[in-house]
Amino acid sequence: MKFVNFAAFMAIAIADTVPIHIPIVARTRQKPVGGAFASDFESGNEIRFIQKAVSGGAGYRDENGNVIEVQYVANEFGFQPQGAHLPVAPPASPHVAELLRIAEEQRAAGITFE
Repeated sequence: MKFVNFAAFMAIAIADTVPIHIPIVARTRQKPVGGAFASDFESGNEIRFIQKAVSGGAGYRDENGNVIEVQYVANEFGFQPQGAHLPVAPPASPHVAELLRIAEEQRAAGITFE
């Protein structure tokens, strides 16, 4: 009985790993010149990817058919994604500005905490 269960488990595992072919319907690439490059593609299942130097974007349709898009910039300030579906941090409480002002006064006066 254990062999039958093992065989059934393996059959299910193998069935889940059968690759699905999704064609690339459009693709362009620009060779790097002076640090700048460009690359983009679109697949048959509507996944799009666009990248230029240190900025780009991607998009796809979610399970409800909504278009999900994200744009990004990666520079000296780090990776900065933007998209309507991304969560946004709530605004800082009003007392945070007062605490930052006090901290700046303390730094200017040479007060440090260790």
